[in-house]
Amino acid sequence: MPASVRAARLFCLFLAALLLFNYPLLAVFSGPGSVLGIPVLYAYLFAAWLAVIALAALLVRRLA
Repeated sequence: MPASVRAARLFCLFLAALLLFNYPLLAVFSGPGSVLGIPVLYAYLFAAWLAVIALAALLVRRLA
């Protein structure tokens, strides 16, 4: 796979991560409540960060 395709996919992942961790979306999850005893905002941050890392690893491994 050409390097330009790899770079484009990783750049799209970067933009998705920027959107996931930007204020308007974080404000949606900052309300009261909990998931298994963990505040919703912290659960969202952990899950989104895990998803970004997993997708980056998958893209780098698959495209290498």
